[in-house]
Amino acid sequence: MKNIAVIGAGTMGNGIAHTFAQSGFKVQLIDISEASLKKGMDTIAKNLDRMVAKQKITEADKNTTLDNITTFTNIETGVKDVNLVVEAATENLDLKLKIFKQLDEACSQDTILATNTSSISITQIGAATSRPEKVIGMHFMNPVPIMKLVEIIRGYNTSDDVTNTIMELSKTLGKTPTEVNDYPGFVANRILMPMINESIETLYNGVAGVSEIDTVMKLGMAHPMGPLQLADFIGLDVCLSILNVMYDGFKNPKYAPCPLLVNMVQAGKLGVKSGEGFYDYSESRKAEHVSKQFI
Repeated sequence: MKNIAVIGAGTMGNGIAHTFAQSGFKVQLIDISEASLKKGMDTIAKNLDRMVAKQKITEADKNTTLDNITTFTNIETGVKDVNLVVEAATENLDLKLKIFKQLDEACSQDTILATNTSSISITQIGAATSRPEKVIGMHFMNPVPIMKLVEIIRGYNTSDDVTNTIMELSKTLGKTPTEVNDYPGFVANRILMPMINESIETLYNGVAGVSEIDTVMKLGMAHPMGPLQLADFIGLDVCLSILNVMYDGFKNPKYAPCPLLVNMVQAGKLGVKSGEGFYDYSESRKAEHVSKQFI
């Protein structure tokens, strides 16, 4: 397995493409937008430059990695002759089902179809294809080139052979694959998102301020960043989407998103990517200044 296609050149997609390319795979990076592809490739180049500056790789390694990536704006052309497709499009069920129907028609019957979804049912995605046994979840963590975990989610029909193949493939990327079953939120977000949601509820109820909540969790629980900062980093729209998937899937009120989170997303305050969330990122991408609405 040497030829990989990645769908989506955003934060997760370009990170996945970078990781495969740096490990010697030929990567076909696909996005409908030329501008998104250029931005994604620029991001990969900048991240590689940082690794060169830190002497983790050489300039030659950087150039080889970039040479391993080819970009496409057409799915049918982009997935030609690949052994694996990793879909990393927006966390939207209808969009993913549409993409997987296209992939099923365009790819060889031997091609494994993986999704980087962080919460959506692998079984439901697989049911949109004629090869549900070859559909699997590969939930990479952000930033992909650095984080070691890959949550491997097998759908109801995913075969043992496909699961074993993807587990071993993940190890060749220098990752630690962990197999889980297909339930809303899987493991990572089933535990993480209620914590983030409860942190937002704590702020919403006036128990403590933004920096105070994050300080308690960083210093008291040894978290590398506070839950509100982490929510900004993930994207508040993504957090809301995942919580809605879990709430719809379990029908349990403990997964219902906090009204403050809903309002912030509706107002376009999405965190780092919009320039403001619980913190203000107009001057720095670091969480140094609490957003004025919470002061």
